[in-house]
Amino acid sequence: MTAQKHTQKQKQTEQPAARRPLRADTERTVRTILEAAERVLAVNPAATMEQLARAAGVARTTVHRRFATREALVDELTGWAARQFAAAVDSAHPDAAPPLVALYQVTVNVLRVKTDWAFAMDRAGDEAHPEAARIHTEVRAACVSLFRRAQEAGVLRADIDLDWTRRVYYALIHEAAKEGAEGGSTDALATRVVDTLLRGAGTPAGLAGQTGI
Repeated sequence: MTAQKHTQKQKQTEQPAARRPLRADTERTVRTILEAAERVLAVNPAATMEQLARAAGVARTTVHRRFATREALVDELTGWAARQFAAAVDSAHPDAAPPLVALYQVTVNVLRVKTDWAFAMDRAGDEAHPEAARIHTEVRAACVSLFRRAQEAGVLRADIDLDWTRRVYYALIHEAAKEGAEGGSTDALATRVVDTLLRGAGTPAGLAGQTGI
């Protein structure tokens, strides 16, 4: 074997295995298990595999056939939620849609994911899960890019700190997601988040005549 072929074979060995597509019926079963796990773990993070299987309406052996351990199930749940998160942002076309439109649509989409997958999304930022951590880094970059476009379009002030604004935006979404989990309207909450981000809680009259501002 030549050195070049050996190097190519070594690189192929080192590359992570591609995620194999699942059969339609298997994918439905996995989705059912993950949705049930999200519902149960959001209420009881210590729930057992037996409890998760019961909630999914499948045998415990079925769960174990798909996930060797409880940790493997939770890891897949975390990755699944992270992928839904990325898809939610991408589907809002943050790099192409008008900035204000994209900002609102991203907010709606992300709130839906954070509401539907609250338990998993709380874990998705954990650097111990490489895939989720990578996705969150990519989404953060997309958010900064969108905010930069919004700034250039005059939607955001020219003098703001974009990183600070992004963190405030994240905090607003976090609070809105709590209300969404309690039954609040996603569209109404998204409007509130964007309105608060762009307008704040004060008024121009409230700042008039104030010193040091």
